[in-house]
Amino acid sequence: MEVPRDALRAALPLLREIGDLKRVRTADSGTSPAGASMAERAFRRSWAELARGGDPHEVAVRAGAAAVAGARLAGVDGPVLRRCGLTADEAADVLGRSVAQHADSLGQSTYPLLRAALPGLAEDPHEDLYGVPHEDLHEAPHGDPYGASYGSGGEDPAPRFAAALCAQPRAGATCPGRPRLMVEPPESHGDHCWAVAVYGVLLAEAFGAEPGDVFLLGLGHHLHNAVLPDAGFSGEELLGEHLTGVVARLTVEQLAVLPGPLTARLGSLLALREAAEAPVARAFHAADVLDRVLQVRHHARAAAFTAEQALDDLDLVHPCAVSGFHRAVLDAAEAV
Repeated sequence: MEVPRDALRAALPLLREIGDLKRVRTADSGTSPAGASMAERAFRRSWAELARGGDPHEVAVRAGAAAVAGARLAGVDGPVLRRCGLTADEAADVLGRSVAQHADSLGQSTYPLLRAALPGLAEDPHEDLYGVPHEDLHEAPHGDPYGASYGSGGEDPAPRFAAALCAQPRAGATCPGRPRLMVEPPESHGDHCWAVAVYGVLLAEAFGAEPGDVFLLGLGHHLHNAVLPDAGFSGEELLGEHLTGVVARLTVEQLAVLPGPLTARLGSLLALREAAEAPVARAFHAADVLDRVLQVRHHARAAAFTAEQALDDLDLVHPCAVSGFHRAVLDAAEAV
């Protein structure tokens, strides 16, 4: 089957870096006992904006721009830069430097599209990019993983299923008839769905798809797991003839909480995922399979990590005003 080989190869290093936002947390990540990842926070923000009637294309482009900027800046996003005293223009410039480092990984139309969205990511130092107070958005009470009091006014600005998906772990690698491969810590469904959504935005051009549609399909393709714990492919095989009905019923339940037009649009998109024929479905499936494989690759790299990689490849003791002293201490202690 023909696929855009060059575009996929060019995008892969960037997708790998963006995927690490599933594992980046900051001091204000208090939306669950373990702390929400940057990916989970972005997942909930996107659903909050969509539930308010936000245009999926605009939400998708902003989320894609924020993800590419975050690939190198991690938790240093627009509101953080403004909180640190930068003007809106200065903050947008910093975000732009990060995005520019990945220009070669992005399509000719996608790169300027993301660049144009950057000023909107740095407009207000006290609000997140969807108008929710920044301190409220990231500070649901500990022990409240479903976000009953999350956000301003005691109400979660995102649909309730968004918090449930962030609390629902992914199954990891499973195979019918075999024990599962357990890796710690597991990613959440919020992590995965966000990654698939933003990967889809970045791959949409290569597949001739509309970014907003791919983004929406990526965000919503596991709605049923807001209720159904993930037992992986092995569990799906055991559910057997019940699987299709269970997934359909639970998906309809979650769709019902969304505004009517959004329910209709997402419902029609979800129907396309059964095949890889429509451009939006092809971009979605490419993003989905890449995220699943990159997640496994991450655990493999982490398990094989050595001190030499940090010291030599990543220059852990990097040049600075006191690096000579640092090296003298390490040599004297025979620590390297």
